[in-house]
Amino acid sequence: MGRRALKKLDPTLDLSGHLLVSRPAPPVLDAAGIPLEPKPSSAWDASAVFGRVAPLEIEVGSGKGLFLVRAAKERPDHNFLGIELAHKYARHIAARLARAGLSNARILSGDGLAFFRQLPDDIGLTAVHVYFPDPWWKKRHRKRRVMTEAFARDIERTLAIGGMLHFWTDVEEYFQETLSLLAAETKLAGPLNVAERPADDDLDYRTHFERRMRMHELPVYRAEFRKA
Repeated sequence: MGRRALKKLDPTLDLSGHLLVSRPAPPVLDAAGIPLEPKPSSAWDASAVFGRVAPLEIEVGSGKGLFLVRAAKERPDHNFLGIELAHKYARHIAARLARAGLSNARILSGDGLAFFRQLPDDIGLTAVHVYFPDPWWKKRHRKRRVMTEAFARDIERTLAIGGMLHFWTDVEEYFQETLSLLAAETKLAGPLNVAERPADDDLDYRTHFERRMRMHELPVYRAEFRKA
């Protein structure tokens, strides 16, 4: 199922308060010219971005922003950062946040995995959300998947004690592979079951993709993990 075309944005809408743009730093090379693995830094300051100190939740792959908007409205005492690789979708989400007047949510246009590699160990995330990532079906493309060994370790490293990872997909094979990956690479407690509840209205879904899957009566595989 492809994505529907996005509506044109109001050119007068100010996105500067909600749209962040990630510019990757040039690679650091060793004496032989081989790129070194980047080290976590303390350069990203959530309190400076949001103007306050509050529990921080990050969504990797925000799509059209349904989760980000709903979660920010439901939990105003939390800060929410969405990360979306496609810049036009990040702008679309920023517009939704701006129109809703949500000061506790931002969208970052950039690479979520690269961003996580730079987060400091003590950032203490309350939750990480990964919903319906691209399955990259072909074997030669599997390396492009979001749920990699390195990302699993970065999730565990940056979660606070008691922090949660929420992972949903419509691809059973991807789901099972991710459960095995998390068991092998982390000590996160889980998988914990997530009950599917009836929707109260047409927007009462965590993401647009969940809504489409459930309306077509197709299965969604859900799991949660806790940093013990």
